[in-house]
Amino acid sequence: MLTNRSMPACSVIPELAYRDVIQASDWLCATFGFLPRLRIGTHRAQLSVGSGAVVLTEATEADLLLLSILARPFAVMVRVDDVDRHFEGVTRSRASIVGEPTTYPYGERQYSCRDLGGYVWIFSQTVADVAPETWGGVPS
Repeated sequence: MLTNRSMPACSVIPELAYRDVIQASDWLCATFGFLPRLRIGTHRAQLSVGSGAVVLTEATEADLLLLSILARPFAVMVRVDDVDRHFEGVTRSRASIVGEPTTYPYGERQYSCRDLGGYVWIFSQTVADVAPETWGGVPS
């Protein structure tokens, strides 16, 4: 596969629409620890998120209307090394906490929050290697 310095190298790249891309980019970097990768004017930004990326785009009125109607149209999950430390940092910001850190039977410790654009982010830390069959999962 060819590489392109104008495009993140990861396979899956969520695109999220925000009213103010620059404000959202600055907030996500300051609050979640993401890193700026590329800005294109004031209408588009790429952020590095661990070994992945997210693209911020300028929201249309239709985007904003849809987000206001749907309480949780989807969520973006990000793996972190220490979910509790990450949670402590995020609680000092303007992020709205949706779910406190919780350890689940499938071996992940997670919390969720809503950002300034209304998107839900789930931060997850692996705390155990658990066979899916032990908690009701069915491997493919």
